[in-house]
Amino acid sequence: MSKLTPQQEARRNRMGLLARANPARLAQLLPDLPAHNLLRPPETGSVMVQGRTGASGAPFNLGEMTVTRCTLTLGDGTVGHAYVQGRDRDHALRAAVLDALDEAGLEHVAPFLAALRADEAERHQKRAEKAAATKVEFFTLVRGED
Repeated sequence: MSKLTPQQEARRNRMGLLARANPARLAQLLPDLPAHNLLRPPETGSVMVQGRTGASGAPFNLGEMTVTRCTLTLGDGTVGHAYVQGRDRDHALRAAVLDALDEAGLEHVAPFLAALRADEAERHQKRAEKAAATKVEFFTLVRGED
């Protein structure tokens, strides 16, 4: 059960969307970055990923994953954070800028996020269609009964 406030839940969802976004698409949507100060410049490291057997068993260390993180402030002092999988420093920077812009309440960020949500929905749809194409229907014939 999550004990997050609605604002925290919205930010978590936004940061997840930005982390999963295609870096080239982020660069296309936000070619010019607004003025900002780096509190923590994009830096790459690794984190331990945990798994659970059956999604509810005891946690175990699954392995390490490379992550790039970035923290910055805009001119008005709004802080933006980003953690992205891999080593793409530009992706982390742009994600942090968009996080900060949305935290600042700027309404022109909503179309960017809507476009990223649409891209993600399209990716999920294509993946589902590809999986559905390989689906096998099994049926059983009953012998000897009329």
